[in-house]
Amino acid sequence: QVLLAESGGGLVQTGASLNLSCSASGVSISIHTMGWFRQGIGKEREFVASINWNGGTISYANAVKGRFTVSRDNAKNTLYLEMNSLKPEGTGAYYCARSYRHGLYPTDLLSEYEYWGQGTQVTVAS
Repeated sequence: QVLLAESGGGLVQTGASLNLSCSASGVSISIHTMGWFRQGIGKEREFVASINWNGGTISYANAVKGRFTVSRDNAKNTLYLEMNSLKPEGTGAYYCARSYRHGLYPTDLLSEYEYWGQGTQVTVAS
């Protein structure tokens, strides 16, 4: 059974930090591109960050550049997202996902991700 399990969400004030984790089981992430996405209520799911298989190439949405850092530990089969200087517009469910592609490059395309977690809620109060 494939499972991507996000954790680390919560309710914080504007300007605070949170660290999300995504632990994979039943599937290896080590040679695949991984990504983080978020979805606010009534909004479409949107790209946040993506990282290639070895962490050497990373892509961020413009809205989070300079504030968020994505990383991975293939030995632990785990993906991370460090979020700093959080803003109210960052509120939503955060999802991790594994691309079906062998991960030379990051990708912001939802269609290129085959496995998704259930999401962890991040709420940023103003």
